[in-house]
Amino acid sequence: MTVPVLSLTDITKVYGRGDAEVRALRGVSLSVDKGDYVAIMGASGSGKSTLMNILGCLDVPTSGDYRIDGTDVGSLDERRLAVLRNRKIGFVFQSFNLIPRMSALANVELPMAYGGVGAADRRARALAALEQVGLSDRVRHEPNELSGGQQQRVAVARALVTAPALLLADEPTGNLDTASTGDVLGILDRLSVAGRTIVIITHEDDVAAHAKRVIRLVDGRIVEDRRQAPVDGLPPRMSAGASAPRTSEAPADGLPPHTPGAAADGLPSRMSEAPSGGLPPRAPEVTA
Repeated sequence: MTVPVLSLTDITKVYGRGDAEVRALRGVSLSVDKGDYVAIMGASGSGKSTLMNILGCLDVPTSGDYRIDGTDVGSLDERRLAVLRNRKIGFVFQSFNLIPRMSALANVELPMAYGGVGAADRRARALAALEQVGLSDRVRHEPNELSGGQQQRVAVARALVTAPALLLADEPTGNLDTASTGDVLGILDRLSVAGRTIVIITHEDDVAAHAKRVIRLVDGRIVEDRRQAPVDGLPPRMSAGASAPRTSEAPADGLPPHTPGAAADGLPSRMSEAPSGGLPPRAPEVTA
């Protein structure tokens, strides 16, 4: 039986004590399989941000069991938790979180530097990831020389470059205009087609419409869990026949043209250890 990428059982999160106690999550249980594309929705105060922090191993639950790619998160100390975040989770934040005085290329290389990847391999993988999001002609630009949409595409490339088990995006289009939102969602749709496991935290129905599954939180509880497309199917907007939004540098499928020797997802096939999906191999498993 295939191990889910995410498995949460009866997760609770309580802040404060006594009269000041706030129950942000109240017994949340869910499982996300490899290749699924999930939107987690909810109004302010619903618990979606708290859930995002727990999914990203940025916070720990008060009680319950959380496993990512089979690893029991609750059994890890701070050092091993940091290793797991680096190897298993690719983050995309609303505010981009790029380092201001570093080029796009250097920003994308950063998580691999922390992970101990050699300089030559870092460079090759970062260049391939930037090409995948249509920014091969912006690799030397610093964040202040890029538009908001381009900065978010750099952030997506940075999240992809370690070949994580999970791509976790927190309101990834919240600071973008309509055209840039279409660019980023088009890229996420294509990543889903390539087999990526994606979880998006959003309050926007138009963003959630791209996901294969929509989970809605109210007062820390899941009140709706609706499947919009099969795990192994196309994202709904693509299966309905709608064209993926194009970036200015990319063709209609939302990704840049494949370079010779590149796999279907746009990363170099010369990475001899890469699986058939074409992405660089995952780092070794994190053990308890």
